[in-house]
Order: sequence, then C-alpha cells, then structure tokens
Amino acid sequence: MRGGELADNGVEIKVHSRLGDNTVHSLGPQATVTSHSRDRQHQQQQQSIFSGEFRPFRRWVPWLVPLFVVANIVLFIIAMSINNCPKNSESCVGKFLGRFSFQSMKENPLLGPSSNTLEKMGALDVDKVVNSHQGWRLISCIWLHAGVFHILANMLSLIFIGIRLEQEFGFIRIGLVYVISGFGGSLLSALFIQSGISVGASGALFGLLGGMLSELITNWSIYANKLAALLTLVSIIIINLAVGILPHVDNFAHIGGFISGFLLGFVFLLRPQFGWINQKACPPGYIAPPAKSKHKTYQYVLLILSVVLLIVGFTAGLVKLLRGADLNNDCSWCHYLSCIPTKLWSCKSNKFLCESSQIGNQFNLTCLSSGKSRAYSLSGDTSSQIEVLCSQLCD
Repeated sequence: MRGGELADNGVEIKVHSRLGDNTVHSLGPQATVTSHSRDRQHQQQQQSIFSGEFRPFRRWVPWLVPLFVVANIVLFIIAMSINNCPKNSESCVGKFLGRFSFQSMKENPLLGPSSNTLEKMGALDVDKVVNSHQGWRLISCIWLHAGVFHILANMLSLIFIGIRLEQEFGFIRIGLVYVISGFGGSLLSALFIQSGISVGASGALFGLLGGMLSELITNWSIYANKLAALLTLVSIIIINLAVGILPHVDNFAHIGGFISGFLLGFVFLLRPQFGWINQKACPPGYIAPPAKSKHKTYQYVLLILSVVLLIVGFTAGLVKLLRGADLNNDCSWCHYLSCIPTKLWSCKSNKFLCESSQIGNQFNLTCLSSGKSRAYSLSGDTSSQIEVLCSQLCD
C-alpha cells in the first residue's frame, strides 16, 4: 500500500496497509514451491508495499475529462461564431476578432455571446422546457458557458478535480457522476429560477466535489489523516457555495449538483475491503485470511439508500417541473440560497421590455421602463437583434 498519496483536495492522505491484521500464511507441506522461495516472495511483496510499488487499486489513464474540457471550449467557440456581434450589435468588445468579438460589457460582463445566442444553442429556459417540451435543455446547458471568464474558471476546476478522480476511479464512473450531477443541478435550478436562462458546468463540478466527500466517508477506514482531509474538503465546498450567494450566480445549480454527486459517490466510488484486496494480491504459495465480502455492510446500506433517494428525487423533481411548479411558492426563504441582497447589489433580475415600430428596414424602439427611444436600421434576423438592442437601450 502506498505510504503517502496526495488526495484530491490537496491534503496528503496516508493509507493503512493493515499488514498485522491480514498476515499472509503459507500453504504448508502441500505447497508446490519451496519454503525458501515462499519466504523470498513474501519478503518481496512486503518490500513492494513499503516502497510504494504495490498498487492494489488500478490507476487509469485520464482521457474523458480532457475530452470534456475540449468539448466545452469548442462549443464556446461555436457560440461566439454564431453570435457574430458586429452583425447584430453596434457595440462590441474586441472588434478586431471579427465575428468572434464579444458583446458589450453592459450586456455580458463575462466576455461572451448574447443571451439570445445561448438560448438558441440550448441554454436552460424553463418556459421552453415546460411549454415547448424541450427537456434536453437540462443536459445541453451544462456544456455552454456565458463568457471567457466563466469557461476559464470552470475548465480549470474540472482539470484539477476531474483528472485526479478519473485516475482513481476510471472514465465510466466519473463520467456518470459528472453528467448526472449536471442534470441534477439543472433540475433544481429550473424548479427555483423561473426567469432568464442558465448555462455552465458548475452543477457538474459541484457533483464531483460532492462525490469526493461521499468517497471519503464511504472509504473512511482506508485513510489515516481522516479529520484533516474531511475539514479541508468541507471548507472548500462551503467557500464555493458561499460565492453562490452573489447575484447572477446560479447557486441552485451548485446545490443540486452537489447533492446529486454526494449520493452518486456512495454508488460509484466504493473501495473494497483490505481483506478482499489481500486475497487478490496474495503471492503464489500463500493464502490470506478470507474476506467475508468485497465491501462492508455500511457501504451497501449507503449505496441502496442513495439509489432510492436519487430515483425518488429525480422523479419527483421532473414531475413538478413538467407541471410548471415553482418551488419558491412552497419555500418563502429558499431564494436566499442563491442570492442575498445587500447595499452593494440587488438580487432582482432586470427584465427589459421595448415597444417597436417598423418602416421598411428601420425600427423604432422605445424602452418601456425608461422611455428612451432610438431608431435602428436592421436586416436579416431582426428578432434576435431587437432583443439585444432593447437590453442595451434600457440598461
């Protein structure tokens, strides 16, 4: 067993080998190898354990998480190309980038496309999910990002968290935790945030953090410095959730993703008992004490309970969402989980409404909230252009 291995949260975690509790015994006179060779093999195994060469858990080569990173970046580039700010807006940032230039900072301070472009590409829009039966947006939205700063923060987090987990548990289990957690985050977000759109991989990333926490709990016996690892991981989670109370941050997606990932960790991120590992790694000519089962009783209990909670939670959430339910009506204080108003900012979403009239290619827009008016010459897809111009006029 490796003596010192860095955990996912950056804390050095030492794993107990428990050699004294799981001594490997000789088969006796009927063994086909000599006593000298058996002793030598046993000594070599112990040396490999203490030297760190003995690896009871398979180390996977990560490729799925890097592929997720590439997919997110490619989709962001496609979104910027479709957005084509110079064609649809008079005010763009980085005009030298041509069609890849960004919307104005007032409209999108994250340096990215317009909300209309993101909506076209699959952003989470509750109205379209409920009334247009576009449930696929619950998945598609986790692959889109609002801007350069948004995708940079999420992809760096995914690299540092996801690659380590994929090395430990493989691409299938980590891929399932990532996607299902992202779906759980989108579902909770849609049940509480009924206006505007939502995009980003944050829910899936919080799912990986939740999976790390449940993995630490369910594999508790193999860690030496349990308390330090637990406190560090919990601190990281609390800090990230606390950031979610800022405006324009979808903390419901974070919470939904974290809860989903926490439960999924009990299902997919189990470690077998040491006795079972010793049996599998026993050298020729020796027998190890028999292991009663591959996993412990509490691991099976947590697994079954988590599966039940996931099925019930997802089913109930989908039924309520498709019926058009707004959980804010059942929980008057829950909106504070996503944004806490202060003197520095307001949590109210800005809804811009404009009145338009058309004469040929000329559109006259009047912002209903401020009374400002302006004339524009538009051509092509005017609906998307009017929406952008209305937000700029009213802001």
